[in-house]
Amino acid sequence: MESLKDQLIKEKLPSHVAVIMDGNGRWAQKKGNSRIFGHQHGVTAVREVTEAAAELGISYLTLYAFSTENWNRPKHEVDALMSLLVSTIGAETKTLLKNNVRLNAIGCKECLPTDVLKNLEESIAKTSSNTGLTLTLALSYSSRWEIVNATKQIARDVREGKINPDDINDDLFGKYLTTNNMPDPELLIRTSGELRISNFLLWQIAYTELYFSEVLWPDYRKEDFYEALLDYQKRERRFGKTSQQI
Repeated sequence: MESLKDQLIKEKLPSHVAVIMDGNGRWAQKKGNSRIFGHQHGVTAVREVTEAAAELGISYLTLYAFSTENWNRPKHEVDALMSLLVSTIGAETKTLLKNNVRLNAIGCKECLPTDVLKNLEESIAKTSSNTGLTLTLALSYSSRWEIVNATKQIARDVREGKINPDDINDDLFGKYLTTNNMPDPELLIRTSGELRISNFLLWQIAYTELYFSEVLWPDYRKEDFYEALLDYQKRERRFGKTSQQI
């Protein structure tokens, strides 16, 4: 029987896939462990999906790792998550270099603890010359934060005479977003069966295909990723047009 990977049409793969990694806490609780146990095992899923995307030649993979709202979680969980980020980023840098993956990050970087930011910036610098997959971590990120921040920057530039208000359009606004150096995602995957966007890339996903998986993130593997891509390839993307126009 032909594998899911072999069924994929390379010419019809999305260039940018975004993922809301959900279900770590529920996965851990089902096993009678603390939520951080789930976050630790979620690292394997990150590795699997990153490898799968790189092997397929997908250009951009963006992972929702930590939202601005996540700061409101219990302090011990946030502290453990930040510690996990430090150790994981450091440990995975060699793998990123080996697989020609360039690391990127979006979000309120100044909101991150010093040690997290230091490791993150070091890994970004070390992988900056890689030419394969761009792996973007959304850390201390939310779409409303991003849109408000972009609006503030535009307002400052209007006040300073750098831009004319009449010149503000979709393209210009997009240049003020943290994702200005990458295309909008064609596919957004959310795991764990939840049917929400959770304040993620709201501007960028205007015409993105959405795929919801029942699999909890720590159990998510390459085959699950291929399944989402296959579903994407069966869809007709019309961007507001009719099927006849396409």
